[in-house]
Amino acid sequence: MALEEYNQKRHFKETPEPAGKPEKGKGDLRFVVHRHQASKLHYDFRLELDGVLKSWAVPKGPSMNPADKRLAVMVEDHPFAYRTFEGDIPEGNYGAGHVDIWDQGTFHALQAANRKEGEKQMLQELEEGSLHFVLEGEKLQGEFTLIKMKGRQEDAWLLLKKQDDFATDQTYSAEDFVEGTAPAAKPKNQKKAATAAPEKPAGAMPMPHLIDPMTAKLTDGPFDDPAWLFEVKWDGYRAVAEVKPNRLELYSRNGKSFKEKYQPVVEALEKLPHQAVFDGELVVLDENGKADFQALQNYQNTPSEHLYYYIFDLLYLDGEDLRNQPLLARKQKLEQVLSKAKDPLRYSEHRVGDGIKFFKEAQKGQWEGIMAKAAESKYLTGKRSQDWLKIKTHLRQEAIIAGFTEPKGSRVHIGALVLAVYEGKELKYVGQSGSGFNKQSLSELKAKLEPLVQKKSPFKEKVSLSRDVTWVKPELVCELSFAEWTSDGQMRQAIFEGLRVDKKAKEVIHEPTVPAEEARVEESAGKPMKSQKSGKKTEDAMVLKLNGTEVPITHPEKLYWPEEGITKGDLVQYYQTMADTILPYLKDRPESLLRNPNGIAKPGFFQKDAGDHTPEWVETKAIKAESTGQEVDYIICQNKATLAYLNNLGCIQLNPWNSRLQSIDRPDYLVLDLDPGENTYDQVVETALAAKEVLDDLKIPVYAKTSGATGMHLYVPLAAKFPFEDVKELALLVAQRVHEKLPKLTSLERSPKERRHQIYLDYMQNAIAQTIAAPYCVRPKAGATVSTPLQWKEVKKGLHPSQFTIKNVPERVEKLGDIFKPVLGEGIDAAAYLKQLKK
Repeated sequence: MALEEYNQKRHFKETPEPAGKPEKGKGDLRFVVHRHQASKLHYDFRLELDGVLKSWAVPKGPSMNPADKRLAVMVEDHPFAYRTFEGDIPEGNYGAGHVDIWDQGTFHALQAANRKEGEKQMLQELEEGSLHFVLEGEKLQGEFTLIKMKGRQEDAWLLLKKQDDFATDQTYSAEDFVEGTAPAAKPKNQKKAATAAPEKPAGAMPMPHLIDPMTAKLTDGPFDDPAWLFEVKWDGYRAVAEVKPNRLELYSRNGKSFKEKYQPVVEALEKLPHQAVFDGELVVLDENGKADFQALQNYQNTPSEHLYYYIFDLLYLDGEDLRNQPLLARKQKLEQVLSKAKDPLRYSEHRVGDGIKFFKEAQKGQWEGIMAKAAESKYLTGKRSQDWLKIKTHLRQEAIIAGFTEPKGSRVHIGALVLAVYEGKELKYVGQSGSGFNKQSLSELKAKLEPLVQKKSPFKEKVSLSRDVTWVKPELVCELSFAEWTSDGQMRQAIFEGLRVDKKAKEVIHEPTVPAEEARVEESAGKPMKSQKSGKKTEDAMVLKLNGTEVPITHPEKLYWPEEGITKGDLVQYYQTMADTILPYLKDRPESLLRNPNGIAKPGFFQKDAGDHTPEWVETKAIKAESTGQEVDYIICQNKATLAYLNNLGCIQLNPWNSRLQSIDRPDYLVLDLDPGENTYDQVVETALAAKEVLDDLKIPVYAKTSGATGMHLYVPLAAKFPFEDVKELALLVAQRVHEKLPKLTSLERSPKERRHQIYLDYMQNAIAQTIAAPYCVRPKAGATVSTPLQWKEVKKGLHPSQFTIKNVPERVEKLGDIFKPVLGEGIDAAAYLKQLKK
């Protein structure tokens, strides 16, 4: 339908409705549901597609109950500008009556990578009479379908809610959700669904005092989820404000008052016409609008007109304690309270659902990171909850200053800071920082440290340092940015960002990372299912009987590779077909899980700990992590049943350790990972052949496999006879010889920025707990490629990893057998070769 029909039905001199003209919206696709009190009350459901609002009249209104089949009659297209229309259409005009917005938000297609692809997909589905989409509104959330009815009037469709975490099994009437009324039905999974209508408290309550703020857990990466809000992670001081007649408090996490230091904020808060408790962040912005933490620290000495208090939560308002209300409801009230407030008070805005795009903006803007918060989360005073997650754009860590070294050369006051974190009740050394200072900050820091000087080291264990150290009482906390954690738990290239006066030393630990998916999703794959007991198939699951147990495979029909039409069930079938070949490379080895539960179209995430829902029949092993000192419960894949269980978790790729439990400190093989930058695969082949020449000259056997992505893996058998330390040294010496052969093509520099057109000879994988994609495992890449062992005669120009996929590797192995088997056989004498290469 074109907008001509819309325009023909309306007299725009008489109706306030917008005139019809095509108009492309920007950003996410928008939807709106109008409540239309015309001759008969009905709801108008509108989706932005092809520059207009495709529209359906829904007499009973949408429903969140999948059992309801709502009639939806397709009407003329409406202009995009109609999405914001509310008002009265005068008598005598088409559709006369009152119109207001019942719900609005964004929507997207299923499994589409971006707006353009999604819009194209949905227009095709619309033409075919079966339209699928996901709504991200205030009332309507989750997956819906519009299906054109056959044998009825031409424009008759059905609007259906799909069964998901936002669905309800209670009676649902749209009229119960009109503004000012109480909702009649609640989602079955309150943990997942964002709530838009908060409950009213019964009577006034006292204002809470000296709040210990709710804190977030660190997670491993961004995600999209309509039940989550995403905010800027401000690089400043966390601050709670209590606003009351004749009394105002502004204080840090540890209760330290900010009133004297940040007077403009205090003065602005005092002008608010409310009694309230706020949670937010004190920030100073630079000329580019980026948070400047050191400028905030130096505010008293150098005041800035760009000091702000970004408020992201409202805990109490005019006699009402809001902490048990959903976050989304608290923020809606907060926005109203701050609507007329002036700088330096600012409402910290959020986005719903689109975390990945927001994170990319954070990276581009060089923000510290973003926050992800469950939309219905309560405010848990004094708790660190995984309902709130912090996602950092670069590595940052708080550390305790345990000492400092003397300066050298032209440097004054301090050479480097000696850093520590608490591990239990003891301090653990985590490295040094000698950069990020200027003369002023060095002078100020030295003045703060001198009163804390002590003769004895605060570390229980001896810390070997190359320079003499002046030890101090471990009281001052600083923040650092750094490149990476080393295998022995130290920060590499740590840069001093400033002191944290708002943190107590006892609170400073090496923060563990919570996998984002684990934090926000109750993984059904790890829980017992009815079909497990009955052994029957259900609509959404199949059950495999393996190794004397029943393994449920949920949603085997889910497309893991949409372009290729390869499903989760196909992945399970591949691994079961290849189980006898692949299990020898997995048995007795801790497994670091890379999970892609939504297939390759969405980002995966790493998970080391097995989690609470792992079935008893899955073998696990608790191993103390060297970096954190905490025990991690690793899954050990011993049989076909566990292999299927891992696949059901979304483990497309398998990542076993290089060593087995029986010899955890001694690897079974040496690995050299050829990791290309912007190189062709022919150049990878050239490098592999050069490496083979080096090893052939040394009479060291070597075996090759494709990575399944862009590189190649070279293995040397060791038979678990030598420690990782020796193996890593041998790998480095081999890598150096290969680099000497191809100095322009190869590099020993780890940073991709420093080797754009060179192949990294990665010898660093030869360390305990390091992993590499297992032989014959599938990779979460286009084409469903497999990391495939090669015959050396195949390693030649024209070879490419895309030649080996889930579809042809089983037949290849049936023909050639396991050509990689010698990797697990008799090993070389690594000590002898080390001695030879060191000469």
